[in-house]
Amino acid sequence: MKYIGCHLSASAGNLAMVRTAESIGANTFAFFTRNPRGSKAKKEDPADAAAAMAALGEKGFGALVAHGAYTMNLCTADPDARAFAREVLCDDLRRMAALPGQYYNFHPGSHVGQGVEAGIGYIADALKKALEPGYPVTVLLETMAGKGSEIGGRFEELKAIIDAVGSDHVGVCLDTCHVYDGGYDIVKDLDGVLAEFDRVIGLDRLEALHLNDSKNPFASHKDRHACIGQGSLGLDTFRAIINHPLIGDRPMILETPNELPGYRAEIELLRSMES
Repeated sequence: MKYIGCHLSASAGNLAMVRTAESIGANTFAFFTRNPRGSKAKKEDPADAAAAMAALGEKGFGALVAHGAYTMNLCTADPDARAFAREVLCDDLRRMAALPGQYYNFHPGSHVGQGVEAGIGYIADALKKALEPGYPVTVLLETMAGKGSEIGGRFEELKAIIDAVGSDHVGVCLDTCHVYDGGYDIVKDLDGVLAEFDRVIGLDRLEALHLNDSKNPFASHKDRHACIGQGSLGLDTFRAIINHPLIGDRPMILETPNELPGYRAEIELLRSMES
């Protein structure tokens, strides 16, 4: 079974997201743990979380892929902002304990001139602290497009973070737009890119995918998402991903520029590609 879904608004609550996902043909989904462009988090509702977990089990959903705020930069040069980002990460993982067994994905961050090595050190230190309580969640580092001083544009950078953290509860979410924009040619050589990922990181660490076409040409390092089949990746690339024997069982989350009707259509399109 393929687990395909999209980003949903968490404002109505966890159970409401399960129902919305089901209504558009999804059997997984993503949601922001707090305001994606800020830091405010929704009030916790243990009863709603418990009802959502029961519904996920009853309906056979795959693991969910929560997303940290875009503003959470664990390796910023500003020590106060860095400390606040660490607090947000710790709080997000604590909140995720109400939905045990799911994923928490985030952008590693931008070192803003401090250098990749320093940035990796800050990220790893923050992750080690956040994982100490042993919450039932696996944290995913997202592959990035390598824009500016972003960390995560190369597989080696993600591997360095994973090694420094030293936890089985850290994995990777591969974003199709990001890796293509970052210089990994999944259009012409998907098998080669996956082999490189396996060599550097290990496919056992690849836990989820973001399915996005790209508005940019290969290796542009720009990160602009397009709807499936309407960008430089094309439909054949997504057909190959959906049916690939090494990755086809991972949760696949659409982050395309769509509202719910568009997501429903894309989910139907992707399911029609299944062989």
